[in-house]
Amino acid sequence: MAIRKIREDGDDVLRKVCKPVKEMTPRLEELIDDMFDTMYEANGVGLAAPQVGILRRIVVIDVGDDEVGPLVLINPEIIEADGEQTGEEGCLSLPGLSGEVTRPNHVIAKALDRNMDEIRVEGTELLARAICHELDHLDGVLYKDKVIGGLHHVTAVEEEE
Repeated sequence: MAIRKIREDGDDVLRKVCKPVKEMTPRLEELIDDMFDTMYEANGVGLAAPQVGILRRIVVIDVGDDEVGPLVLINPEIIEADGEQTGEEGCLSLPGLSGEVTRPNHVIAKALDRNMDEIRVEGTELLARAICHELDHLDGVLYKDKVIGGLHHVTAVEEEE
């Protein structure tokens, strides 16, 4: 397992549409483990494969909820979304910045897990926001594209919260 370089805004890979995963391979297993290590090292709650330069439809999410646990979503798609929440978002690919984004407050996504078994994940609030944010990455969309009123720099106090 290793920490991978997180690609930052301006890197072309972040604007590309990712390819579906057809089968699990040892290289993809290693990628998933590395993505978790990289996300935890950067104090993130989610990371998509293009953020580490790999154009595959894979995301990892860990919102710190023991009931949900760390999630691996392969070829994910949102099949149901409702409600609305507006709140601050940041992104490991746009360090030091945040902005207000409106997202669904409840989502259900279907995906494959790391065993390539189909799963459904239901989330509200932070988990719903994380699922939407990470799935956007798979289609070359960054949260800054959806920001209300522009991005702003995160202060040291906000980072500690």
